[in-house]
Amino acid sequence: MDWRVSYTDTPRRMAIMVSRYDHCLIDLLWRWDSGELAAEIPLVVSNHPDLKSRTEHYDIPFYHLPVTKETKTEQESKVLELFEEHGVDFVVLARYMQVLTPRFVGIYPSRIINIHHSFLPAFAGADPYRRAHDRGVKTIGATAHYVTEELDAGPIIHQDVAHVTHRDTVEDLVRHGREVERRVLARAVRWHLEDRILVDGNRAVVFE
Repeated sequence: MDWRVSYTDTPRRMAIMVSRYDHCLIDLLWRWDSGELAAEIPLVVSNHPDLKSRTEHYDIPFYHLPVTKETKTEQESKVLELFEEHGVDFVVLARYMQVLTPRFVGIYPSRIINIHHSFLPAFAGADPYRRAHDRGVKTIGATAHYVTEELDAGPIIHQDVAHVTHRDTVEDLVRHGREVERRVLARAVRWHLEDRILVDGNRAVVFE
C-alpha cells in the first residue's frame, strides 16, 4: 500500500500550463483569487505569449516557452527546471495544446490534471464542434482526468454534459462546451486540493 501524510495548513503549489484558449485559465485564476481554490499559483507557463496580460493582472509570473517538434525535449526541460525552482506540487493543463512526453508525466504521476471536450473518440482532431454540429449531436461535455503516457486515457476525475438542440449553432456549441470545461476542471482541481481522490489503477475514486 502507498500512503502519505498531507498538512491542511500548507497550501499546495499549483502550476498552470495553457496555450491560447483563455477560458479555463481565467476561471481558475478568478476562483483562486476569490479564495475558492486553496492553493498557491507560483507561475503560469505557455507555449504562446497571448495570455501574459491575464496572469500579470494577478501578479503571477508568466513564462513564454515556445515549442516545436524539434525543440520539445529542450522546452520541457526548461519547464521542469522552473517547476523545481518554484516548488510545484501539481500541474493543471488549462487547455495546453501539447502532448507531454512520458518523461514529463513520470515526474508528476497522478499530479497532472487535463481537461478536454468529451467528443473523443468520435470527433477527434481538428474542428470537433463543427463536425459534431453536422452530425446533430444532442449533448456536449467535458472530461477532466489525470495525465498518463497514453493520450487522454488517464483516470477520469470528473465529467459533465450540457444538452443542445438543432437550434444551436456551432458557436453556441463552443460556448456551451467552454462553460462545461470550466466547471468540470474547477471541480477536479478542488477535489485534488482537498485530497478527495484515490487513484486505483486506471480509475479515480472520488470521495464526496
